Amino acid sequence: MGSMGTKSTGENKQLLADEVFQHIGRQIVDGTLAPGQRIRDHEVAERLHVSRTPVREALQRLERLGMVIMYPSRYTEVTQVTTDTIAQSLAFAGYQAGIAARLAVPRLTASQREHVARLVQAMYGSLHDSTLTTNTRWAVFAYFGAHSENAQHCTVIEETTVALLRNLRHWTVPVDDRERMLQVYVDFHDAVLRGDGDEAERLTRAMHYV
Repeated sequence: MGSMGTKSTGENKQLLADEVFQHIGRQIVDGTLAPGQRIRDHEVAERLHVSRTPVREALQRLERLGMVIMYPSRYTEVTQVTTDTIAQSLAFAGYQAGIAARLAVPRLTASQREHVARLVQAMYGSLHDSTLTTNTRWAVFAYFGAHSENAQHCTVIEETTVALLRNLRHWTVPVDDRERMLQVYVDFHDAVLRGDGDEAERLTRAMHYV
């Protein structure tokens, strides 16, 4: 682990906790911290050159997201990704991405819709690969989130993104459903170009089986 850097006396403590949260979260997402691995807050604090307080705050946030379990006065353990975890995350992602689509699509300009349509086309060839599925879908729905003009929705997505990326990292569209899913993508592409927020929301949920 690297250092969080030199901090000024009047630094915003919440910002520091956010940095630690993102740092540990990324390590869980990329597998550096594997399921079952133990995290000791004093060791993290020493490696990052911060106090134990922002580390504990970061771990508490990760526990609320189900990414770790904290055992007070002992250690914290990275959780396993189970089939239930994947199903719940897929449903949550579907509803939230659907909201983003419904909010953003009608607001987009013609050139912005064309940009999103190109991003959707990249989804067509992603069906066989979990990483491509995640990355191409994320490109579309992150764009929608940024253009939703809804601060509360953006806050929810920002807080939960790290958990969704971890939990769905190895999920891919089932082989026997790829033909249907490709048609969903094509219909979604057309709905975006029409500026049809209702249909874009419906199809987004269909992508996530909700």
